[in-house]
Amino acid sequence: MFDLRPVAYVIGLLVTVLGATMLLPMLVDLAEGRGEWHVFAESAMLTVFSGGLIALACHNGVREGLSIQQTFLLTTGVWVALPIFGAIPFVLGETDARFVDAFFEAMSGLTTTGSTVFSGLDGLPKGILLWRGILQWLGGIGIIVVAMVFLPELRVGGMQIFRSESFDTMGKILPRATQISSSISSIYIVLTFACIMSYMMTGMSVFDATVHAMTTVSTGGFANYDASFAAFSGAAEWVAVVFMILAALPFVRYVQLVNGNDLTILRDSQVRAFLATLGVIIGITAVVLLIDQVYFAERAVRVAAFNITSIMTGTGYASADYMLWGGFLVSIFFFTGLIGGCAGSTSCSIKIFRYQLLFASIRAQLKKVRSPHGVFTPRYDGRPVSDDVLNSVISFFVFFVITLGVLSVGLSMTGLDLTTSVSGAATAIGNIGPGLGDRIGPSGNFAGLNDTAKWMLIFGMLIGRLELLAVYAIFTVNFWRA
Repeated sequence: MFDLRPVAYVIGLLVTVLGATMLLPMLVDLAEGRGEWHVFAESAMLTVFSGGLIALACHNGVREGLSIQQTFLLTTGVWVALPIFGAIPFVLGETDARFVDAFFEAMSGLTTTGSTVFSGLDGLPKGILLWRGILQWLGGIGIIVVAMVFLPELRVGGMQIFRSESFDTMGKILPRATQISSSISSIYIVLTFACIMSYMMTGMSVFDATVHAMTTVSTGGFANYDASFAAFSGAAEWVAVVFMILAALPFVRYVQLVNGNDLTILRDSQVRAFLATLGVIIGITAVVLLIDQVYFAERAVRVAAFNITSIMTGTGYASADYMLWGGFLVSIFFFTGLIGGCAGSTSCSIKIFRYQLLFASIRAQLKKVRSPHGVFTPRYDGRPVSDDVLNSVISFFVFFVITLGVLSVGLSMTGLDLTTSVSGAATAIGNIGPGLGDRIGPSGNFAGLNDTAKWMLIFGMLIGRLELLAVYAIFTVNFWRA
């Protein structure tokens, strides 16, 4: 019989930890003196009690490792359970949100999507704003562990290519997750504090610097203001660009860098491909802005660098309404969001390594067409790529395109226009943040969408964050028979 106790035990522990973190915004609200502290006190008690009860009820089923089926359920279950409890402060707090809106905001936070249904952010209690930042910060570190431990083990979307180079401990999944997460967490925390200090040096307040550092390093994109990052300018934008790029690089390379392997990050082919692609797109955008005389030279480069980096890494900040820049640049923004950063980072979307593997496979096939009797093996980072990795990558691309099409059609059936439907589907599955158009573009939000569309987007954010196949697998009959 399928034993759910180990899965529920881990989820219960994580829910308890989530509840404990609610004490931080409670203290902030106490200091602010607006009388909202009780919202997080009540939410923390309910969350800690529920998580603790689940963990205690299932502790007798704990084992050293998890089966593959249990691991699939754990990766999905965590990203369903945590947003449910993370939504509680939004329901009880000043936002007075309905559950669908609160769940949407919490899911968007923990998946580091950055789409929001809240307006009037400038006037919300600081505790709520901090909680949004905490959700994204926790989601950022969480997805790194999932990407480096669980997805390679589950052979999802070509992630198994990183199994041999992540860490040498190939033992049971949970002990390995503990070792990797402890190493990466230190790097994550250091980057966050460095980002806070850098933002403060540009003139941000301590609170704004803290929240925006959390949502920058997690490539989440929640901001404290309705104007998003347009509330700041100049040096703050360059700081954000630097840390968004750093967060989009493989965190395991930082661990190796700290351990004395100085050149490993520069030798990583996906890092080089990511930086080169980002640089080319920024250059094209800046040139178009200059030609169209939208901005002068320095601002054209700065605005192009900030907004392109934000979209490509999936952060989702906006410092300008790029919907006003013309159809060509709007198209660039749409397709840039579907590129993503590096595997093992906080970034999202398809990710650069999958494009590299796809192009390597195409090159090998073209050579085989020219020389039918030759043997041509696709290579990645100098190593031959196995057929199962290529099949996994191709399956990911197929499922991504099909999911994008189905979700776009589903959204259009709820009454949304074509631009909103397609860009909404893309931004949810790619965990990007803003969509295109007047409603969900950089100058709007998702509050005006109907409830059916919001539930569809919630599901899109979930499956996109977990690389599609990890979620789809649990809906198959063979999964439950195994």
